[in-house]
Amino acid sequence: MQTKIDFENISAEDFRFAVVVARWNSELTSRLEAGAVDALTRSGAARDVIEIFRVPGAFELPVAAMKAAESGLFDAVIALGVVIRGDTPHFDYVAGQAAAGIMQASLDTGIPVMFGVVTANTREQAEARCGGSVGNKGFEAAMSAIEMANLSREMEGLVEGEDKVFPHVV
Repeated sequence: MQTKIDFENISAEDFRFAVVVARWNSELTSRLEAGAVDALTRSGAARDVIEIFRVPGAFELPVAAMKAAESGLFDAVIALGVVIRGDTPHFDYVAGQAAAGIMQASLDTGIPVMFGVVTANTREQAEARCGGSVGNKGFEAAMSAIEMANLSREMEGLVEGEDKVFPHVV
């Protein structure tokens, strides 16, 4: 099931984004990158506020995402990669550590770091999630980054004891 995006109620204007992309499985990660950039620009981000950083593989995503988040230059970071299960437990280590590290980068910095890593059992499943029949997880991760950047900005102005309603959060 693909997510329906309402572009009228979400804006990437006035935000800066880092997109960290794994080169491993580059024919697929390039599609995730294109989807992320498409989501950001369609939501109002100028192309010059989107910085692309490349790392060797998904295992290296967390450290680059952490560096981008720590820099203070970005309102959100989007980590993109593709890990396809093979015949060894390598998949479990890479996918698990990438997920844990990306979450840790977000928790440690307070900057939203989105998990846009496709983890699939087969190449066909990965292709379906990288712009195929199941959508584009890079696009979806970028939309989540926009929503979290907006929410983070709204939450900065909270005053203790004051109720705050976030209309874009269900």
